[in-house]
Amino acid sequence: MSGAAAAAGASASAPVAPWLVALDIDGTVLHEDSSLSDIVGAEVRRAAADGHEVMLATGRSSVHTLPVIAQLGITPEYVVCANGAVTLKRDPSAPLGYRQEHVETFDPGPVLTTIRSHLAEAVFAVEDDDGNFMYTDSFPQAALGEQTRLVTFEEMIGIRATRVVVVSPDHDMEDFLQVVDRMGLHRVSYSIGWTAWLDIAPDGVNKATGLERVREALGIPRSRVMAIGDGRNDLDMFRWAGESGRAVAMGQAPDDVIAAATEVTASVYDDGVAQALATI
Repeated sequence: MSGAAAAAGASASAPVAPWLVALDIDGTVLHEDSSLSDIVGAEVRRAAADGHEVMLATGRSSVHTLPVIAQLGITPEYVVCANGAVTLKRDPSAPLGYRQEHVETFDPGPVLTTIRSHLAEAVFAVEDDDGNFMYTDSFPQAALGEQTRLVTFEEMIGIRATRVVVVSPDHDMEDFLQVVDRMGLHRVSYSIGWTAWLDIAPDGVNKATGLERVREALGIPRSRVMAIGDGRNDLDMFRWAGESGRAVAMGQAPDDVIAAATEVTASVYDDGVAQALATI
């Protein structure tokens, strides 16, 4: 065999350098009814089988995230939950196969009091570092899981939180955004989820901070990160990924989310995640 042929054969058999692929869940991997497209599921598993680190980065709690990993049929080394406040690491000896690797909490009292003074009709929830979800009356039942407890607003103020969730059903999105802008929430990181939904995390914590911690642990270069999402809580993740890698917005994402991305794929209804993953 000639030297050129040998080099070509070695190149063909060399392992592919892995990408770190961070997937949002709702509106990205899953449809509004929590269903998973067969095409998306198959492409996620294909990318993972090819050696890429395909993981989830979500605003959901760990309790609501781990079933999606099972639904996808993958076993990523890390999972970022609660908009970056909680990072899980795979551990076969732990319940459900994952344990907490890193947790950020904060005192929600000041921000809850501030928001209540601006949004008198809002309903609230806080999530603690164990994934327990404490909520006030009238919180949307669709957002509640098994580890939930109804509490008073006064009780909620004393809970150390990984995130605060605020829902204001009487506001449309534009009105809600204007109210949020007037609040001046300087000591916490906040992001808008679906209509009139506000997620508040510890100061300086977001999906990007959790993912950077994961990237460093895995030793994957910044040039080989891909983040796919559709919501305003993906903006920091997009800025992080797009600096040297790829930030992919779903086709149905709001204009400001698309503007923060480096590329746009098809909508969740047209299997946009599968189309983006097919390029790696």
